[in-house]
Amino acid sequence: MSLDLASLSVGDVVAERSFTLTRDALVRYAGASGDFNPIHYRDDVAVSVGLDGVLAHGMLTMGLAVQPVFDWVGDPALVDDYQVRFTRPVFVHAETGATVDVVAKVGQLGADAATARIDLTVTGNGQTVLGKAQVWVHASA
Repeated sequence: MSLDLASLSVGDVVAERSFTLTRDALVRYAGASGDFNPIHYRDDVAVSVGLDGVLAHGMLTMGLAVQPVFDWVGDPALVDDYQVRFTRPVFVHAETGATVDVVAKVGQLGADAATARIDLTVTGNGQTVLGKAQVWVHASA
């Protein structure tokens, strides 16, 4: 697959996706990542430390957010940089779970059309959860 950045304009939406998180998914992620902090699977512990309830792992949210860009570019090696600011946790309800929505738009194009900054709007349950989420990609050869 070839990534042609020359055909893009600032503001173009290049990818959109919604993810559903469940408590089961959090436990599976804990096992895969080794992060067994109980705020990610036990309401009593989360509330005891001042949270509203169980929350998704930040790195899980960050990983979900970039996935639509990986899918769009077709080759993760075309991603040069990815950075976010964590602005709000994603609370995962025991019964209804949580929804993470991602919209990826072109924020900036390199003068030579060889690079692009893709800006991500990431919301969890309707609230922005990642700020200044940006992915730099380069065109394929």
